[in-house]
Amino acid sequence: METETPTVSAHGEGAGETGDDGRLLVIHDIRDAPTEPAPKLIDTDSEPVDTARLQAGHAAPPPRDLIGRIAAGFALPDHDHPRAERARAWFVRHPDYLKRVVERARPYLHLIVEEIEARGMPGEIALLPVVESAFQPFAYSHGRAAGLWQFIPSTGKHYGLKQNWWYDGRRDVQRATHAALNYLQKLSADFDGDWLLALAAYNAGEGTVMRAVRRNAKAGKPTDFWSLKLPRETTTYVPKLLGVSAVFGNPAAFGIDLPEVADAPVLAQVETGGQIDLARAADLAGISVDELYMLNPAFNRWATDPDGPHTLLLPRDKADTFRTQLASLEPDGRLQWRRHRIRSGENLGVIASRYQTTPAVLRQVNQLDGDLIRAGHHLLIPVASKPGSAYSHSAGQRHARTTAKQPSSGSRRVTHTVRGGESLWSIGRRYGVTSRSLARWNGMGTRDTLAVGRELTVWLPPQAGGATSSAANSNDTLQRIRYTVRPGDSLYAIASRFKVSIADLRRWNGLASDLLHPGQKLTLHVDVTRQARAD
Repeated sequence: METETPTVSAHGEGAGETGDDGRLLVIHDIRDAPTEPAPKLIDTDSEPVDTARLQAGHAAPPPRDLIGRIAAGFALPDHDHPRAERARAWFVRHPDYLKRVVERARPYLHLIVEEIEARGMPGEIALLPVVESAFQPFAYSHGRAAGLWQFIPSTGKHYGLKQNWWYDGRRDVQRATHAALNYLQKLSADFDGDWLLALAAYNAGEGTVMRAVRRNAKAGKPTDFWSLKLPRETTTYVPKLLGVSAVFGNPAAFGIDLPEVADAPVLAQVETGGQIDLARAADLAGISVDELYMLNPAFNRWATDPDGPHTLLLPRDKADTFRTQLASLEPDGRLQWRRHRIRSGENLGVIASRYQTTPAVLRQVNQLDGDLIRAGHHLLIPVASKPGSAYSHSAGQRHARTTAKQPSSGSRRVTHTVRGGESLWSIGRRYGVTSRSLARWNGMGTRDTLAVGRELTVWLPPQAGGATSSAANSNDTLQRIRYTVRPGDSLYAIASRFKVSIADLRRWNGLASDLLHPGQKLTLHVDVTRQARAD
């Protein structure tokens, strides 16, 4: 996928593979990649029974599976190019990787194939997410590309993919597929129907490929993909697609037994009619919250975006159940509500952070014209129906898992609060770590903007010799204190006061919600050097 720089996604050897922990992608060993249980498929034959063959004493041919259908639509040239063959050899050496990719693709693949065929595009395009994201819906590269099709923010917005606090359309399986195919068709037209050049442009950017074509033309050289001087990643990107397509086109020829994927619709789009708690939606459909997130990975929080889209993808055999249950739901049953009494010193931002929502939602729900609120008045606030841990694929939960991963034995975790003018580079230099490591530890891209006040996890390397434990290393600066909650206190206010993270406050005290009561006792592990440091 195109980025602001000539080189894009962080694929590893071969196709590479990415994990879905954290709000953003963290690259890890492909053997560690989790696979989610696939939705139940509806078993229907994709071809009519051949009665003539039955009458002649022959068994009816088995129904063609979806992978065979994809292969029947192959139309790209040069599958046997030496560079494509080298890429193919990698996939052949890693059959387990291919099987995992197929299992991940299972819920989404039929939807993708249907749209590709409707547009008359080469069948190989259905396998492009293998190269882009290994079919992991939460994939995020250090180039800030997200989702199955790895859109960067600017290109996603250009192709109509909404991105905000609640929702990231780049991860919306249906809408991102539509946008990616629109983009690829546009690139194909720009390069006079040359799909290899179009694919190269999808990876490196149209301008990069156009300039390479012009250079060759001016020098009297061929202008086909194989003859161009392109970024290193792009020179392997197109061969990877051709290589994996060759294997999918005839797996038996390479001694590979791919999982069978029925050629039948798996998902159905259902209308929600408005914002709904995702845990409530999962209950109505009779599926787990995890499965709902995997089918609808665009939703960042515990509920759908209040401003839409008001649709969900569900297993086809659960769609009618959901519609029936939703129709019988009480008007206030979509969300759980809490009445909050405004305390002195609170503002909409503090209250929104406490309840995991946004000031805009509070203004909308409470019909506020601006940000002015008064102590003693009340706000009506939508809240999650279950503890935060129940929404395991929400942005907050994924981010917490990312920041909790210790990079090496003996490394010590500290929290850094971003100040004005700081960047990943300057923060990394201060702690003696790389900006890429900082980005990985915090589930973000190296070029993501840093908001003042944002808390970053920094893993300090073990001390020389490595004999001392991380706990012992930090005894001289970390102190355990007991804090008594005062009237007007919130997790945000306490975390800011003691320069710790809200996530740590929750973890240290086993808090399932952000609600605090005066007199409540909290345990804090405070770095005394940070308390003494001037802000």
